[in-house]
Amino acid sequence: MNPSVDAFLEKTDKWKAELTALRNIMLDCQLIETLKWGQPCYMFNKSNLVILANFKESCAINFFKGALLSDTENLLVKPGENSQSGRFLRFKSLEEIIAAEPIIKAYIFEAIEVEKAGLKIAPRDPNAESLIPELIQRFEENPMLKQAFESLTPGRQRAYNLFFTAAKQSATRYSRIDSYTERILNKKGINDCICGLSKRMPSCDGSHKQLYNN
Repeated sequence: MNPSVDAFLEKTDKWKAELTALRNIMLDCQLIETLKWGQPCYMFNKSNLVILANFKESCAINFFKGALLSDTENLLVKPGENSQSGRFLRFKSLEEIIAAEPIIKAYIFEAIEVEKAGLKIAPRDPNAESLIPELIQRFEENPMLKQAFESLTPGRQRAYNLFFTAAKQSATRYSRIDSYTERILNKKGINDCICGLSKRMPSCDGSHKQLYNN
């Protein structure tokens, strides 16, 4: 038991009984107790495993690598929409914690096994974008379009997705996708030359305009 956590709990007004119960479960699982970022944190083999959190409406166990857990009871929630690795187990009463103790311990022991196996969260691809539903729908209707799109470089995929996403109406997004389907099937980026006249291949330099002036 870490004296710093004793002091933390002594000063805590909200969720004191619940956090104390969670602390006892962590210690019963033979985790090393410390205080990090102002909250009780529990470690295994010098790696952060879980940290306790107290919010206005609930208290929680935050699993640092919760995304790697099987979550057999479907209880884990993301701290935020873009959270990649952390997952919460939330509680609103001491009775709830007491009833869930076997499940909590099962999740902790699985988190320990994740650490023992050296598993890591794959880094987020900075070029990756969430594809809009309209594009996914067209992929389902036309598998060749999906294959051609995925063959493009990440930058070209991102440029298309940003252009499609910029349309506010779903009908407009569908229209844009349909207008550029042939270009994608030809494995051309949205800014690539398709007339063959550009002097800055593969990028378009506007040379195609002379076709309309002749």
